Amino acid sequence: MKDINTIVKQLIKYDSEEEWFEFKENWFNAKELGMYISSLSNAAALKQKEAAYFVWGIDNKTHEMVGTTFNYQRDIKGEPLQHYLARQTSPEISFSFEETLIENKRVVVLTVPCAKEVPTAFDGERYIRIGSSKVNLKKYPQREIELFRILRDGFPTIVNTESEYQDLSFEKLFTYYAGKGVSLRQNTFKKNLKLLTPKGKYNIMAQLLSDDSHIPVRVAIFAGDSKASPMYSVKEFGYTCLLLTVDKILEYGDVLNIPQADERNRIVERLDVPLFDADAFREAIINAFLHNAWISGNEPMVTIYSNRIEILSRGTIGYDQTMEGFFEGESKPVNKELSDIFLQLHISERTGRGVPVITGTYGREAFEFRQNSIVVTIPFNRINAIVGDKVVDKVGDKMLNTTRQRIMEEIRNNPNITHPQLMMKIGIGKTAIQNNISYLRKNGYIERVGSNKTGYWKIIEETK
Repeated sequence: MKDINTIVKQLIKYDSEEEWFEFKENWFNAKELGMYISSLSNAAALKQKEAAYFVWGIDNKTHEMVGTTFNYQRDIKGEPLQHYLARQTSPEISFSFEETLIENKRVVVLTVPCAKEVPTAFDGERYIRIGSSKVNLKKYPQREIELFRILRDGFPTIVNTESEYQDLSFEKLFTYYAGKGVSLRQNTFKKNLKLLTPKGKYNIMAQLLSDDSHIPVRVAIFAGDSKASPMYSVKEFGYTCLLLTVDKILEYGDVLNIPQADERNRIVERLDVPLFDADAFREAIINAFLHNAWISGNEPMVTIYSNRIEILSRGTIGYDQTMEGFFEGESKPVNKELSDIFLQLHISERTGRGVPVITGTYGREAFEFRQNSIVVTIPFNRINAIVGDKVVDKVGDKMLNTTRQRIMEEIRNNPNITHPQLMMKIGIGKTAIQNNISYLRKNGYIERVGSNKTGYWKIIEETK
């Protein structure tokens, strides 16, 4: 179990408060704190968190360590605070207070376990978090229904969620396994591969591996560098066993990755330069299919532009995954059972090398985290490109991902634009804006003229 210092340091890395944690400096109201315990406990269950956290000593806007004087050992009308809160919380949960020093600042953390079996209530009322606000659960019946369903059946997964389609066949799955030297048995494969719900119905995993998955997976190709340009073609790879779909897309990537003849400085042999890194592309495709939120009914998307490939998967990183852990290669697949099959068939590895392979080639900026999806950008390394009637050397050109292109477009439209305004327009967090601005400045795309408060942005490429 992680120590409280590690937990706090991870929480402050978030761009804003999430529904399962709250920051305050010295705030205190005994009854409202009890309401927070109820709302945080129930929010943790909805968000697949083992616990939620209320932290004193952190500025809730800047996430800076400011320290606190909050006293959790005080009395409420002669009754110890912790006893007052526990007495009115039902069912009983083992919440706890703990204090520590971080950066020489006193911090107090209230750890609240997630709700189990039934929602957590305080003083007879159940609460939930919506954004950073705590509200009475009964005012939001759909959330209440969802919470009860999760507490009863567990969080929806591709294994416990029944497929819309029950007339499924698996001939292609058997053929695929045989091609890998692995035998499946008719009388046990459904159980061994976890293709049935607890009620014996085909689940979404079964649908994904069936002969007709009913899921379209397409690769769209555009003639230019945006979706505003003409669409060149759409390649269809879906509606079949997911394992075949992944193989076909990887094979198509090999077709796209045209070797480019580099004749410069040639002495004896010509150097062939690939259009993009094949290993990074492979890992990005496999990760997209493994981590896609299939229960949402949506599939990954692969889009090819004139200067890059974008690979989009639905959903976000795993519920027990941190951003740092993600980039360091900690393997926490969203769809564990599907991941086990990929491992069994040697499609992927348990080493967690996928993300490090991508970032090692293209940097962390290859990943863009949107509200409900993750996009990996694989830029093309073109040796030459046609600009007008001239062939222009493109080796070493720093390709910009979609986020950086949008930032530059907003700066063109408004050189005085601020970081908060960019956050609102582009829909990403403060840290992501800062990192991308830093990249653009470091690599000579933009510069700041004047001070941070009174200056403005300049697009350097347009002044050359």
